[in-house]
Amino acid sequence: MSLISYKGLLSLLDAGVMVHSDLDNVNSASIDIRLGEFILTEHVELSDVTRALSLKRVVLRNKEAIATRKHSLIKDGPFILYPGEFCLAQSHEIFNLPNSLSAEYKLKSSMARIGLEHLNAGWCDAGWHGSVLTLELVNLCRGHEIVLQHMDHIGQVVFFRHEEVPADRSYAVRGRYNNDKTVQGVKLDPTRSIHFGDEEEEHMAEEVARKYPEPAVTVTFEPARNVLIVSADDDPEAPE
Repeated sequence: MSLISYKGLLSLLDAGVMVHSDLDNVNSASIDIRLGEFILTEHVELSDVTRALSLKRVVLRNKEAIATRKHSLIKDGPFILYPGEFCLAQSHEIFNLPNSLSAEYKLKSSMARIGLEHLNAGWCDAGWHGSVLTLELVNLCRGHEIVLQHMDHIGQVVFFRHEEVPADRSYAVRGRYNNDKTVQGVKLDPTRSIHFGDEEEEHMAEEVARKYPEPAVTVTFEPARNVLIVSADDDPEAPE
């Protein structure tokens, strides 16, 4: 696996691996990304009786999403991230990774120096395509608000070239977050989610896998058309 530097990054932009970017954002070994329009803020409620926070439970193994509200940095204006507050944001840029390329998001030092943190979830697998990058941001300060505005430089992405991934193991086929044009919370894939320790749920997952088998696929990226094509063989036993 090799890190791609300046000239190689320019070629990636020409090939459409990252769109809605420009040459001014290309660094020596990374490309800056900017805040897109939408932010999902955690939606908290107060108890009618005690006026205290009414906590909601999220079960990790169920891949449940937290309760959120959508905020538009264009229509609603800048968003203030208060101390200890968490939000999901999105990149302005859209990514199309071929099967020989993976990427990773890195927070800029200037962001970290004001107490803005990004959770450790910035890896982008080969084959991920047609999507903005969802960012998990937290204000770690105790006495400062952080103002987030549309098109702020929020971080940078580094790219790694590696041996081509087999088509049937590509994120283009196996991933849940392809073709997301806006910020997304957790998505549940019922054909892949098995709740370990629950025999009934494991049996249900096996039934889903039997009825909806993964077809043989071919994944190709066409830079000239800026598209990643996923074609699947017909499965005569798959339900209509």
